[in-house]
Amino acid sequence: MRSKEAYQIFEQSIADYHKKDFIDALSLNPYDKTDIKHVFYEKNWVDTVQWHLEDIIRDVDIDAQEALKIKRRIDHSNQIRTDIVENIDSFFLKHFQDVTIKPDAKINTESPAWAFDRLSILALKIYHMKEEANRSDASENHKKACHLKLMVLEEQRADLTMALDDLLNDIEKGNKYMKVYKQMKMYNDESLNPVLRARKK
Repeated sequence: MRSKEAYQIFEQSIADYHKKDFIDALSLNPYDKTDIKHVFYEKNWVDTVQWHLEDIIRDVDIDAQEALKIKRRIDHSNQIRTDIVENIDSFFLKHFQDVTIKPDAKINTESPAWAFDRLSILALKIYHMKEEANRSDASENHKKACHLKLMVLEEQRADLTMALDDLLNDIEKGNKYMKVYKQMKMYNDESLNPVLRARKK
């Protein structure tokens, strides 16, 4: 899996979601569950649903109970996203397990999966910025500003995809090595979150 293929899967997921544009729509994942492509598609589908949840919760007129419901759904979504990223890193760790690591090999500041996570979010930013840049009911100034932002996002995509592929190539050659660090999220764990722990007493 390289960045170009992953990005195409992310674009496919985003396009599929927007066929209905509904936060409760079922995933249209076309890939077999044994295929890593399935995991990449699902990763972006979760990101895409959460993107729209984040839009909804920012409505200043939203009902307080509905906002709380969505906030908790976003928290749950963040945990799912983290789990999927760690699953992707486990895939890469296994994929590269037979690589001979060079004595002077260095570790990267982030793992491949967390770089792919950023690429997934970037795909969403580009999709929605394109929408804004071409909105028929928007002013020319708005569309011009969004076109400029889109150019920056596309430059970020070029830089990130190049850096990500360089990282994978370095790991494959033994120039860098990877570790999988669990995020150790504490806020959903009743044994670690003091507020949740207190409710159990």
